[in-house]
Amino acid sequence: MSLRILITGGATGLGKALARCWASHHQANIKICIADIHQSRGEETVNQLVTMGADAMFFPCDITNLSDIEQMKQQIIEQWQGIDIVINNAGVATGGSFPSESIEQWQWIFDINLIGMVRVSQAFFDIFKRQGHGHFINIASQAGLTPVPLMSSYNAVKSAVISLSETMRLEFIPHHIKVNVVCPSFFKTNLNESIRSSESQSLKMMNKFFERGELSADQVAQRIYRQVEQDKFLILTHDEGKKAYLMKKILPVSLYLSLMRKKTKAMLTKRTAHTSKPS
Repeated sequence: MSLRILITGGATGLGKALARCWASHHQANIKICIADIHQSRGEETVNQLVTMGADAMFFPCDITNLSDIEQMKQQIIEQWQGIDIVINNAGVATGGSFPSESIEQWQWIFDINLIGMVRVSQAFFDIFKRQGHGHFINIASQAGLTPVPLMSSYNAVKSAVISLSETMRLEFIPHHIKVNVVCPSFFKTNLNESIRSSESQSLKMMNKFFERGELSADQVAQRIYRQVEQDKFLILTHDEGKKAYLMKKILPVSLYLSLMRKKTKAMLTKRTAHTSKPS
């Protein structure tokens, strides 16, 4: 029997890499639904997956729209009679100093990155429950564990995704539904296309973080796959991220905050120096 997977935000970036990763491991024994707002990119990804031997389809879906999600669910049920894995990957990014981030920006990222995940998960929970099995893989971020300065709304929403995922895992145990949460650090992807910030210097800084990422999206996807197979709840993909999280856990709070305060000061000094350079 084929493995049936839905990947939101699957047309590009990490979502596309995850689709290719799962397809490479399961080849002809996999069905993949790519859900995204970018139709041309989604169809291109589907064509690549079909070339790899997967049975793939694209569904245009905005996860802030309940009607889109419901229509997608119905199509999956009609074509596949069920589903095994939902990868909640769709997301956007924000940046800027705390005073610069408008309430509208906070609402925008929470509606997509958190409430969107809730919408999709609630829609497919009933299917998993009726089947007696299912699997949610929620994409959060290292920023939800060890926050990065000048990204307050992004840090907060990813922290919320981690908490949501832990709650889901505990609640869903009686229904034999698995939950993992993934916390990658910065890597080379197209997330920078969706970044919102009213501060050009913060935008440039975040773009540099993505550009300097040591891993590609495909490498991150392979690390995620291996840890999902091991059923690790909290999946960390970067070595420096693991070290940062461990440091936060074992150091006294006062010492950890002191170290982070120094790093934050250095980051702010560098940003100010860059801003003050003559154009």
